[in-house]
Amino acid sequence: MDAILSGRDVLGVMPTGGGKSMCYQIPALLLPGVTLVVSPLISLMKDQVAALTAAGVPAAFLNSSLSGEELRAVYSQAHRGSYKLLYIAPERLEGEGFAALTRQVSISLLAVDEAHCISQWGQDFRPSYRKIAGFVARLPRRPVVAAFTATATGQVQEDIIRLLELRDPVREVTGFDRPNLFFDVRRPKNKMNALSQLIRERTGRSGIVYCATRSAVERVCAALQEQGVPAARYHAGLEDGERRQNQDDFQFDRKTVMVATNAFGMGIDKSNVSFVIHYNMPKSLEAYYQEAGRAGRDGEEADCILLYSAGDITTARFLIENGGSEELSPEEQAVVRRRDYERLNVMTGYCKTTGCLRGYLLDYFGQEHGARCRNCGNCQGEYVTEDITVPAQMILSCVVRVRERLGYSVGKTLIVQVLRGSREQRVLDLKLDGLSTYGLMHRLSAARVRELMDFLELEGYLRVNPAHSTLEPTGRAGEALFHGEKVLMPMRADRVPPPEEERARPAAGPVGQSGLLAVLRDVRARLAQKENVPAYIVFSNAALADMAAKAPRTLEEFLEVSGVGRVKAARYGGIFLKAIADYEAKSVR
Repeated sequence: MDAILSGRDVLGVMPTGGGKSMCYQIPALLLPGVTLVVSPLISLMKDQVAALTAAGVPAAFLNSSLSGEELRAVYSQAHRGSYKLLYIAPERLEGEGFAALTRQVSISLLAVDEAHCISQWGQDFRPSYRKIAGFVARLPRRPVVAAFTATATGQVQEDIIRLLELRDPVREVTGFDRPNLFFDVRRPKNKMNALSQLIRERTGRSGIVYCATRSAVERVCAALQEQGVPAARYHAGLEDGERRQNQDDFQFDRKTVMVATNAFGMGIDKSNVSFVIHYNMPKSLEAYYQEAGRAGRDGEEADCILLYSAGDITTARFLIENGGSEELSPEEQAVVRRRDYERLNVMTGYCKTTGCLRGYLLDYFGQEHGARCRNCGNCQGEYVTEDITVPAQMILSCVVRVRERLGYSVGKTLIVQVLRGSREQRVLDLKLDGLSTYGLMHRLSAARVRELMDFLELEGYLRVNPAHSTLEPTGRAGEALFHGEKVLMPMRADRVPPPEEERARPAAGPVGQSGLLAVLRDVRARLAQKENVPAYIVFSNAALADMAAKAPRTLEEFLEVSGVGRVKAARYGGIFLKAIADYEAKSVR
């Protein structure tokens, strides 16, 4: 405020609820003439103007929601100098009627709200924001220009300064941390059941449930209402009257839960939102932090919970591919799409990290922090370390063998299908059912295989080629496949999957089986090392367990072991039968 009043341009990066609006509204009352506020959303303008007029501040807005008569009335009052603040959509800056107004009234301050919209690196890039600098240049006298946003990385901040042509601005970044917010990521098998439970635990408290699509809003809101939850819906496809009514019901606590797309929330000054639940993963960390930040604006403790599933990535990719602006050239659209995918990868990393969630957020925005915040699900969760070396070898080997067979890499979905023994037509057409890795993980769910795959990607054993979204092994894959590197996966105790493989194995055999199993594992390890292949390629754990239980004595009996075919019987049968016979002979002695 001091900088604005002294005639300096400013850039303010402040968290949701941090007082950005006051930084230009109070100077507007002290400066002569009118303050123009460029704002991206109609709902934001309406709420701001309603709050100002209720406080006795003369303010108005110009956007497409006004009728012709209402527009003429606003222009008439503006020409008389009746307003201290005039909110306007960026698309209207070039209109002739508005240009005529700016030649007659004194503009002391231009405030750009949600300034990150000007940057292609920002999560809500709007090409119309690029017109602001040209508009300022055409004014009879340049006003002070003040830009504000809640979420901007260092690169976006530089874009704002450059593209708005700010002159030696005072830059104030107040910090991104909101200590009163508890962050968590959950991976429920059934999202609706998980959401219902979370809402029941917060009965009587006000909260927002964000969904990625309008159809999801409709479905989730209807389900909550059927359960007796006082929920309302909000998305761009509703009639204006219903949107206003639902927003008012939420604002005045007639409805405690708002189910909405990201069209809801910008500028909503409701301080008692005690939880924000994301039913779907947003496309970017900026969008997530902005939406989650609508909780706890009163300073009270609040929850920010994201319900994650692999399907969220598919939805986000669809929205990226179908969300281009017609105002951009094909080349510009390609650049924006590439950056959207980069942001999506960062967002996905947040959902998969086992580290401090608050730390992940603050790292992204360039703010220093302690090692653990102790106020997020990961910091408070109990961890177990799982040795996933064998399943990791199965996945890595499958990726390698598919590429060797086809001559090119493929996506995660096809790898999962091969590992789980799918009979999908594409798998059969490509003859991938003939690979040695086909069906190795048939006892695991597709979600579990993907989870293991994601961990291998995070740890640098696999990479996704951004050009084609194909899965490729890295140099580190060889360490796990051929050089004995163990792969250890830390997991939150509440996320440890049921032991599918353990349940699927044959029941324990007679006393002494565990000793035989150890012998068979040693034999397998020696063969694998000799042939330079992962151990499971010789025989899987399940095959060894069944072999130990049945203790075959002849080649015919060996063929009865689960997972033993004629090729492997001919190749390894003699070696394992001898090991079994030697073990039993020692046991008798």
